[in-house]
Amino acid sequence: MVLGALALMLLVGCGRKSDQTERVTPSGLPVPRYVTLKFDPVNARAGPGDDHRLLWVYHAKGLPVQIIAETADWRRICDPDGSTSWVHKRSVDGRRAAMRREAAPLGLHAQPRDSAVVVAYLAPRTVAQLDKCQKGWCRLRSDQVGGWVPQDQVWGADERPQCGGQPAAPPPR
Repeated sequence: MVLGALALMLLVGCGRKSDQTERVTPSGLPVPRYVTLKFDPVNARAGPGDDHRLLWVYHAKGLPVQIIAETADWRRICDPDGSTSWVHKRSVDGRRAAMRREAAPLGLHAQPRDSAVVVAYLAPRTVAQLDKCQKGWCRLRSDQVGGWVPQDQVWGADERPQCGGQPAAPPPR
């Protein structure tokens, strides 16, 4: 009986260790996670290395992207249009941003609730700094204006993977 309990404890312990091992990334940070593009331009490649085919060039400094995989020097990203590519780690920044993908403007509320006064509007395809999210609402800032928006109304706030390994496709022009 004692031997069986000891064996069970060893199996449980081993299971925990392998779970931790699976989560280790070259950067030590979780994947997926959001970052922003640090430069204009940023080269998007088919694989992790300068020897891989250039797919397109991003001209959108500050664009929120989600890292979905990484190597020591390269990050596989998912962009707001659902395209995936590899970019060098030096071309991304840990700052958080969010983007309005829908065609209609989005009201920024003074407080995190629908009934709060709207202090400004986030135009379609506009990027704003993401301060924090809580209880389904996110606080955004752009220029001198800040406000709260429903978390599901902007891209860059949902922590779940946004691109399920879809093949790379150029973003719309």
